[in-house]
Amino acid sequence: MTAIFLDNLLPVLICASLGFVIHKRAQLDIRAISQLVFYIFSPCLVFSSLLKSEVSGAALARMTGFTVAVIGVMLLCGAATGWLLRLDRRRWATLVLSATFVNGGNFGLAVVRFAFGAEALSYAVAFFIASTFAVYTAGVFIAGLGRAQAGSAARELLKVPAFYAVIAAEILRLAGWTLPVALDRAVSLMADATIPVMLVVLGMQISASRLNALSPKQWMAVAASVGLQLIVAPGVAWLLAGPLGLTGAARQAGILEASMPAAVVTTVIAMQYDLDLELTTAAVVVTTVLSPLTLTPLILWLGG
Repeated sequence: MTAIFLDNLLPVLICASLGFVIHKRAQLDIRAISQLVFYIFSPCLVFSSLLKSEVSGAALARMTGFTVAVIGVMLLCGAATGWLLRLDRRRWATLVLSATFVNGGNFGLAVVRFAFGAEALSYAVAFFIASTFAVYTAGVFIAGLGRAQAGSAARELLKVPAFYAVIAAEILRLAGWTLPVALDRAVSLMADATIPVMLVVLGMQISASRLNALSPKQWMAVAASVGLQLIVAPGVAWLLAGPLGLTGAARQAGILEASMPAAVVTTVIAMQYDLDLELTTAAVVVTTVLSPLTLTPLILWLGG
């Protein structure tokens, strides 16, 4: 088990630690670097992974269905937990966001690639894309507490560059076309840089977090988020993988992606919709720090 941690999780944590240290020393602009990832690097990774993937369209569709199902179940679990904790409406929405959406991008893609290789990474990218769409639709609706309209959620989705990367990759795949060598190499270079840059940004975001001001009620909600993300979600994913037809690398990628810590993007949504930003940030930081304790045995089990 120690070897699994050292080979698959420690490289991820080292990259994030570099981001943590550089932010403490230089106070770099996290927003600017995050926008580079969002608008350039991430779309290139999605485009390159889908274009070069040998995974069939039907298999990708099954992974998308699995992702939607897991998110739906976790949304219900988060909503019920928030109600049982008697959270006010603002913190209830914050907990639901934190418990529902995982860090399938800057954390999950790296772990899946290290643990199970390129084929599993193709499925992990499909999970990442589907969960990104869900954040900007269901996530925005939850954050708005019923005030967000379907039209505004759809417009948010159309602002996600990865959406267009998916369309472009599928058009090229179906038409049997290839990119010019210069363009293909440029896209590949940026795609290869995506995961390391994402991990550095994650470390910077953790560095900028402030946990010392949380109230007991907020810590209770954080504890609930940790339990839902790191314990309940893997069980939900395992139960759904078989009935939804995931096997082999798809099963490994799907369950592992669903078991990741809370998504960093939830902090952006919390800020935009005036939710409990301290609670959201704490959920991201604590689930990220504790995730090796659950991911290490999970990788061992999935690889067995």
